[in-house]
Amino acid sequence: MATKTTATTNFPAQLVSEMFNAVQGHSALAKLCASKPIPFVGETVFTFAMGGEVSIVGEGANKPAGDATVAPKTIRPVKMVYQHRVSDEFMNSSEEGRLPILQAFADGFAKKMARGLDIAALHGLNPADLTAASFRATNSFDGLVSNTVTYAAATVDDNINAAVQAVIGGERAVNGIAMSPAAGTALSAIKVNGVAQYPEYRFGQNPDAFYGMTSDVNDTVAKIATGGKADHVIVGDFQNAFRWGYAKNVPLEVIEFGDPDGQGDLKRTNEVVLRAEAYIGWGVLDAASFAIVREA
Repeated sequence: MATKTTATTNFPAQLVSEMFNAVQGHSALAKLCASKPIPFVGETVFTFAMGGEVSIVGEGANKPAGDATVAPKTIRPVKMVYQHRVSDEFMNSSEEGRLPILQAFADGFAKKMARGLDIAALHGLNPADLTAASFRATNSFDGLVSNTVTYAAATVDDNINAAVQAVIGGERAVNGIAMSPAAGTALSAIKVNGVAQYPEYRFGQNPDAFYGMTSDVNDTVAKIATGGKADHVIVGDFQNAFRWGYAKNVPLEVIEFGDPDGQGDLKRTNEVVLRAEAYIGWGVLDAASFAIVREA
């Protein structure tokens, strides 16, 4: 039987705002970089790499040319979809009765979007099955960042320092750090004369800052495709050299008929499907502003 949608609407603007606030609490990238509006049709961001310094020009002297380069980066939103079955009693509930279900669904959708943003933008993978996406080589940290340091758990703090030096050695700034739970645990285990050097990471804690850098410990950092090498730390200029955002309309469909998710006929199972879609875009504006600590 063909799928039939019985209702298509948008989540209320306030609920959409709440959803993306929740994303900031579960996405390393959203925590390290504030979102900016992304047009539904996408946008092109121009970055300037300005070599050399300004010149002092004497009276009557010629003004020398600079060696700046301009690099355009196009950010196009991609569609992220999540759907879930609930009892068809949902259709018979009053508006007040449906609200708790929609709120719970929105909360779950926010968490899935958060993880989806990280897995797609950090690794260039489809979050659903961890297969390589078409943009992996052109719009993901793993595909673009060439500054890498080999991970060693016993000296992960030295690894982080080497990664930071790789970035600032290129005259870039470092204001954020994302690390895997394994890296956080490794930091917590480093001791000097029996004294823990990074006690804020002990017992699985996730501090907001690490030596002045905004910090997040998130298992999405180490998500890899089969046969890949896990990232454990990513440092760089997240505030200026990375951008992400979303289109504000988040459509919600309530599907009563058919088998839209491959789990069996809805009428036979007395269920309906709630389906939400969000359009999220991102761009790594300057790959040299980042470095990755990665397994050998």
